[in-house]
This record gives sequence, structure tokens and C-alpha cells, in this order.
Amino acid sequence: MNVSKNESRQRRKIRIRKKVRGTAERPRLVVFRSNMHIYAQIVNDLEGATLVSASTLALSKSEPGLHCNKEGAERVGKEIARLAKEKNISKVVFDRNGYIYHGRIKAVADGAREGGLEF
Repeated sequence: MNVSKNESRQRRKIRIRKKVRGTAERPRLVVFRSNMHIYAQIVNDLEGATLVSASTLALSKSEPGLHCNKEGAERVGKEIARLAKEKNISKVVFDRNGYIYHGRIKAVADGAREGGLEF
């Protein structure tokens, strides 16, 4: 039985989500990667509410020339950290959403850390 890359990622995602929960004190920073853009959200799982979000799609409107590469991903990480600071969020738990911690996913995490978020 052949399993696609996305099916494998979905299985990893379920396995990770069993352990990772976002609370009011320490919400969950989720990263989603598409072919065209990269998205990040900070979520409180107890309320089921998205507290802040950032993406290359939203940032490209104010910063033309921003692409979904490592530089764009790092910019998304810095932006999500800036928005989180405005809402007095300093500590988060990182949810890589089943993706391997490498490349663009790592760049978002590094940008968020650089922006002042604590994992």
C-alpha cells in the first residue's frame, strides 16, 4: 500500500497533537505550509480561538516581493511574534503540524524566537 507524503504528514500531525495542547497561559503556535504561502497562527485550544495570525499572503500586500521561501517564512515568524507581544503573549508551544523541523518551518520558529517568543 502506497502512502502519499500528505497522508504521512496527517498521521504525524495526529500523533503530535495528542501531546501538544495550547492553553491560555501557553497557547499553541501552529504553522501551515502550502506551495504558494506559509501561515502561522497562535491558538488557545481550551476556547478553540485563534488569538493572532500572520502569513506571507497577508504580508505580501504591504511588502511586495515577499515570497514563500526561507526569508519570507522568517518574516512571518517575526510578524507573529510582534502581534503576540501586542496581546501580551510571550510563551507558546510550537506545533509543526506534522512537517519536518527543517527549512521554512525552522525559519518560522527562528523568526518567532528572534521576535521574542519563548518556546
